[in-house]
Amino acid sequence: MTDLSPARLQVMWNRLLAVVEEQGQTLIRAAFSPIVRECGDISAGIFDADGRMLAQAVTGTPGHINTMAEAVQHLRAVFPTQMMKPGDIYMTNDPWLASGHLNDFLLMMPAFKDGKVIGFTSCTSHLVDLGGQGMGPEGSDIYDEGLLIPPCKLVEAGEPNALLLDIIRANSREPIANEGDIYALIACCEAGVTRLLDMMEEFRLDDLESLGAYIIDTSRRGTIEAIKEVPEGVYKNVLRMDGYETELEIHATLTVTSESMHVDFSGTSGCSSKGINVPLNYATAYTVFALRCIVGSDIPNNAGSLAPFTVDGPKGCILNAQRPVPVAMRHTLGQVTPDLVLGCLHQALPDEVPAEGASCMFDLPMRHAPEVARDGGREFAIEPVHNGGTGARPHSDGLSATAYPSGVFGSQVEITEAVAPVVMWRRELRPDSGGAGKYRGGLGQRIEMTASNDAPFIVFLSVERLKFPALGRMGGQAGAPGRIRFRDGDTDIPGKGELRVEGGDYLILETPGGGGFGPVTERDPDALALDLKRGLVTKEGEKAYKGAS
Repeated sequence: MTDLSPARLQVMWNRLLAVVEEQGQTLIRAAFSPIVRECGDISAGIFDADGRMLAQAVTGTPGHINTMAEAVQHLRAVFPTQMMKPGDIYMTNDPWLASGHLNDFLLMMPAFKDGKVIGFTSCTSHLVDLGGQGMGPEGSDIYDEGLLIPPCKLVEAGEPNALLLDIIRANSREPIANEGDIYALIACCEAGVTRLLDMMEEFRLDDLESLGAYIIDTSRRGTIEAIKEVPEGVYKNVLRMDGYETELEIHATLTVTSESMHVDFSGTSGCSSKGINVPLNYATAYTVFALRCIVGSDIPNNAGSLAPFTVDGPKGCILNAQRPVPVAMRHTLGQVTPDLVLGCLHQALPDEVPAEGASCMFDLPMRHAPEVARDGGREFAIEPVHNGGTGARPHSDGLSATAYPSGVFGSQVEITEAVAPVVMWRRELRPDSGGAGKYRGGLGQRIEMTASNDAPFIVFLSVERLKFPALGRMGGQAGAPGRIRFRDGDTDIPGKGELRVEGGDYLILETPGGGGFGPVTERDPDALALDLKRGLVTKEGEKAYKGAS
């Protein structure tokens, strides 16, 4: 077509954003696993013929979206476009190519028009169980953690690979849910291709070259303009983390130039012997996401807006883990990288960066105890998600029990109880858990659970912020650390490892609160009074404010 004015190109760009959102919603509606259909642990996107991401669904997580942007390039390199046929779909769950651990399946489907590949759709979602030791940090290498599938053809000319599906079912404690989720991923790819081709017919497009160039060039220019507003320089930050065998330090050096931002993890602790290690693709995804939350946040996420941001780190550090180290719980530290890099950016833009938050979600994979299966009891595998508080913002309080940076919504009590023999006795906000300040940190949660049938179950713990709470900024105080314990227990339970919950035990989890922002003495008295009235701050917690006054 000849009419490719900026106005028309913008309309088509907006249509692409609508297409990918429908694509993502298709995945959520069709999925079997609660972590997908209830929590939104997905990504969906459209790519041009060169594998450059043009649009991504708003629904989804940074760890899936930003890794997907690179994974399509990997799959295209393995499978030449001249060998592709309409209806083909390719996939992998290789942590170093896809999304950082085995439980995330990434699919890519070519879109054909007039016999030629004009682009791709792609998506990612989390499968609840792939065998091995399961979703926990206890594996000693990647081979302990389940079934690794190299880049392969999942669907050929519209026909699913029956043998591959048999292998996946045979290696899972939840074969039906896994199969349903795989077909939901397939439906997501197909919906994206169908809607993309419909759009191209409507706008009489033969290819995506001109539209793709407009999207990428416009986004890249806008992002560079946003970067120019950040003072050039080198900024460093260090976070101490709980770790597994020992405490860890994660380091970041942010270098800002007039056209780019680069983060280097040099100085970061080495890998753990347990599965909290992070492939660089996943660490990069969350690092870049954090920068983009502040710099050019109004610019859509695509190959152009991502290009000015680069990340690196020494091979073998815990944020650049190398094969075959275990990585099942890579989000435990990978989702802390936003606080790490925002601590750098705060030095350049002190009035724009929020305080530290809970960061890592309290992601609690659970399954039946081994003897339950042997004795004919109810077998299950589930991964409920709970969130802590975000850091206070420069101009308002932090958000309570909110999924930042993951974007994975908290699991609903009713859904957890419906799919597993678990009773959620209590779920409420933790008073006083948000750090005091001019603006208060978001509150964490208190969650209490037990078995509904007195049968034991196993919880795989890999959470952070139990030793080192979220710190405040600009005079704000730290949030409350997380806690894990049994109701009748005398000691706290460590945040990493395999925990057996016997029938009759009451497991209590308290998620961390976010740090406060600004001097405590500047807290609005009316805001403090409202917090007291709502029970978000107790009389005891009020002392943090009164004492400072």
